Amino acid sequence: MAEKPPRVLVRRHALVTRITHWINVLAISLLLMSGLQIFNAHPALYWGHASTFRQPWMSIIMVERGGEPRGQTAIGDLRLDTTGVLGWSGEGARGEKRAFPAWATIPSFKSLADGRRWHFFFAWLFAINGLVYLAWALIGGHFKRDLAPTRAQLSPRHILHEIGTHAQLKFPKGEAARSYNVLQKGTYLAVVLLLLPAMVLTGLCMSPSVNATVPWLIDVFGGRQSARTIHFISASLIVLFVLVHLVMVVASGAWNNIRSMITGRYAIETEARP
Repeated sequence: MAEKPPRVLVRRHALVTRITHWINVLAISLLLMSGLQIFNAHPALYWGHASTFRQPWMSIIMVERGGEPRGQTAIGDLRLDTTGVLGWSGEGARGEKRAFPAWATIPSFKSLADGRRWHFFFAWLFAINGLVYLAWALIGGHFKRDLAPTRAQLSPRHILHEIGTHAQLKFPKGEAARSYNVLQKGTYLAVVLLLLPAMVLTGLCMSPSVNATVPWLIDVFGGRQSARTIHFISASLIVLFVLVHLVMVVASGAWNNIRSMITGRYAIETEARP
């Protein structure tokens, strides 16, 4: 009868990775909530340089149907009834006209000025934290050692195999669990090198002082309103990434993953003894 494989703790996350990770958790959470407060001041998105108020690409509004307020989210020609959450929060006459509900915003009360203060403060924290992580990752070899996919991992057969095992919620064991797989590496690189920089740069496009200093930055994104739309889409993709990330953390061992991001140590199973 085979004994249960013994578990050993291995070093997985460096101190800088752990600190910047938890600062990001705080900063991104409050950036998203304060960003929704700012969005609520004008809950519509456009493409180009100027707002075409009658033809938004996306909007979250309150409409009346049968004499009752209803929440409506519009994306192109699609109209969705989102009463109780988006456009009209709450129930009946006790509801409130808000694009995103109070519980999802900081501050919870309507205040564009306070929302901007929260957003700008944590935007700087997020940007500085990101620069520290990037500098350390490049200088310390974190990118090359831990995040860059190997030639074997980039083979189509290996990628398809990883997609299949992840779809079945099967995760690597033993020595294979010491490092990131190709899907993790690809996702993290896309978020760190593409998604987060896009969110930062499009956010800068909405700053009048930045517009005056580097006016060409707006043109890179196709106009001020396009930059605002890309900023919103980037934030939405980050939310999606976080949700999938949390599902994977729980499915592959919540405590083991959380411990590794707090202490740096990750438990793996060694080979079973006969």
